[in-house]
Amino acid sequence: METVVVVVGAAAQAGAWWFVSFREMDVWRVTIPVLAATGGAALAVGPPPWSPDVDPALAAAIGVGTGAGLYAATRAFVLIARPWRTFRRHAETMYEHRGGRPLGWALALSVVVGVPGEELFWRGLVQQDVAGGSAITAALVTWLGYVVVNVPSVNLAAVAAAVAGGAMWGWLGWWTGGVLAPLLSHAAWTAMMISFPVGRAERVA
Repeated sequence: METVVVVVGAAAQAGAWWFVSFREMDVWRVTIPVLAATGGAALAVGPPPWSPDVDPALAAAIGVGTGAGLYAATRAFVLIARPWRTFRRHAETMYEHRGGRPLGWALALSVVVGVPGEELFWRGLVQQDVAGGSAITAALVTWLGYVVVNVPSVNLAAVAAAVAGGAMWGWLGWWTGGVLAPLLSHAAWTAMMISFPVGRAERVA
């Protein structure tokens, strides 16, 4: 059952990005509901471990801290990559998906709905229950799958975020044995990316 949920969920996430990229559908109407559904499916299969290997308070603190650190690294990378016009345009496109909606609305859907759904599915169900092998192998397989489903976005910024963020959140899942730290790290990073846009995207966010 878990394997079926993972295959269908991963396909749904990749398909959502495809519809956004090639059919110009609203990311909020497509991607967020899919992430919520896949997260809900992960919970239905079985609640993930939260932080069995590390004290939850420490895991939470490290999670938020790494999210802030990843945001700082993202700002630095975007600054360095600014001369790369294609990457800059793709980064701006990600912010344009907000479509002028209020900040609180974007934060609520992304941080409260999208991020938990994504982490419960990938670092919860896939990494902890389905990927198999050693903990490191499971983290690597999960990271690869996470990157692959973001490729249909055809957006360098989105794929780069999946590569870097997926590696960070996978490591947190491996270290803590659960989903608490990666979820909070992902939430902190996303909240900062939306609240304090990076690079030239500040003009369009």
